[in-house]
Formats: sequence, structure tokens, C-alpha cells
Amino acid sequence: MIDNSAYRIELRVPAVDDYMRLRREAGLSPFSREAAEKGLPNSIFGVSLMLDNETVGMGRIIGDGGCFFQVTDIAILPEHQGRGLAKWIMAALSEFIATLPKTAYVSLIADVPANKLYAQFGFDETAPRSVGMARKVV
Repeated sequence: MIDNSAYRIELRVPAVDDYMRLRREAGLSPFSREAAEKGLPNSIFGVSLMLDNETVGMGRIIGDGGCFFQVTDIAILPEHQGRGLAKWIMAALSEFIATLPKTAYVSLIADVPANKLYAQFGFDETAPRSVGMARKVV
């Protein structure tokens, strides 16, 4: 069993290979390498959860830099889940969110049961006033 003190948060967006591996192994929908190479450098803020020299988790904030922001890509490799590490990632992202303009709108799409985690960091469900919607490019 790995002690949680062996993990550390680095304030950086993960490398493309790590990003693609984390999304795949954590069960998130995959993106093409081309999409990842284009998208990751445009991140507003990112964190990488490290164990030694391996990236085992991540989280990002994307947006326009002033008005709208979205928390995305919260992922932890399955063998490292269940240790409270997602809270570390969300705490680091929340510290950054606290520096944003007071009128900024920060959103996320929460899979159940992760919505309980995000609620601990001040995120509220918007339904029935508004509902999340998505369009996938095919």
C-alpha cells in the first residue's frame, strides 16, 4: 500500500501522452492525439498528480480567461483511486479559482457520484433552472 505522502501535486498541465493515458485508463472518453496536442497548450490552468516520476492523476481549467471557465479532465488511474486524491486535485484547482474575477462563471459536468466531491468545493447543481447539454462532433 502506497502512503499518501508519496504523492505530490505539480502545477502544470500533463504531457500529451500522460493526458491520453489517464483519460483512457480512468474510463473517460478518448480524444485524438491531434486534439490533445491542440487543446492542452490552451489550458488556463492544470495540475498533475505525481507518484515519483509518473503522472497518476490530473485536472484542468479551460475557458476564455475572464468570464467563463470550466473544470475538466479530473482523472486518477484506477489503482490510485479511493485515497482522497481527487480532493487534492480539486483543492489545487479551487485555489486557482479563488484568484479569478469575482464575476467569473465556473462550471463543470459532473458524473455521478463525483457530483458529491464537487459539491464539497462549492459547486451546486443548476437544474431545474438550467441543465447541462453537449454536442459531440462526429
